[in-house]
Amino acid sequence: MKSLWSSERIIINVFSIRHYSSKPSWNVLFFGTDQFSLYTLKLLNRYHSKSELINKLDVLTSLKKNANVVHKYAEKYNLPLYDWPHIPGDRSYDVGLVVSFGYLIPEAVIAKFPYGILNVHASILPRWRGAAPIIHAIANGDKESGITVMRIKPNHFDVGEILLQEKVPLEDSTEMPELHQCLGELGAKSIIKTLEDLPNYIRNAVPQSKDNISYAPKITPEFINVRWNQMTSIQVYNLYRALKGYSPLMSTWQGIPIKLSEIKICIDVDSTEIEFGPGFVKYDQRTKVLKVRCADMTLVSVNSISVYGKRAMNATDFNNGFVKKTVIDLRYFK
Repeated sequence: MKSLWSSERIIINVFSIRHYSSKPSWNVLFFGTDQFSLYTLKLLNRYHSKSELINKLDVLTSLKKNANVVHKYAEKYNLPLYDWPHIPGDRSYDVGLVVSFGYLIPEAVIAKFPYGILNVHASILPRWRGAAPIIHAIANGDKESGITVMRIKPNHFDVGEILLQEKVPLEDSTEMPELHQCLGELGAKSIIKTLEDLPNYIRNAVPQSKDNISYAPKITPEFINVRWNQMTSIQVYNLYRALKGYSPLMSTWQGIPIKLSEIKICIDVDSTEIEFGPGFVKYDQRTKVLKVRCADMTLVSVNSISVYGKRAMNATDFNNGFVKKTVIDLRYFK
């Protein structure tokens, strides 16, 4: 690999960026832990196995719990594997690549890489900095999403200079698993695109805007709980789409925790369905669903309900077992 370097050196920030005289072949340390990480690791390994672009590919993950998908993949394909925070000290890397890693990386570690450490983040930064950008984007009804390839900075998440951004439109019906896969695959392709011309991308990296910054913190029990008196039908539906595949929506029935799924916005609303307050539950005999009053005189339909300690049931069974047996003034999700 050393023979590929020319004598020219260009200093950018604290890194020494070198020009290749032929196609690059990088020594890479990959940081990742989960399924979103795996999209990029698989594509990197495909290039590595063909001796294209990737000369060396080592993997660093967290083995504190049971083996994660990144750990299992690295073992299956005999990729050198390391456990965070033990950084291999005797390996010569050009660049680090971080995808959905979840740990702050110290400045002393970043400095070990001539090209620094790059991160794939699943949003158009500076929108949705944080741990759960995909969920927050859908929950907030965003009309577009995308990925950002950025440089890691010590002691902070998601604030480094931007090398590359790719955008995708979001439909009103897009659900989290669909967007997760789309951005995972897009992020992998974007890393390859970046590595193909890395010195140029780093040279032209730009600081993030100081405007329109938003945050996507970890998902809490409060986040997945429906606030019927505050949320419109669109907001409830967006939350359902955002949490699809991660968690059902949560509420309570007469103080008992329940899980709600198979949720849609009700288009046709009559006066009898909104005469009671938010959270009121009515069974629709024609469509065989529960209709639930939301804020601003809007309704959602629900067709899967799981009462604490019981298996999920459809709306008809929940109506027969719970709604019918409750006086009308108490037929509320809260």
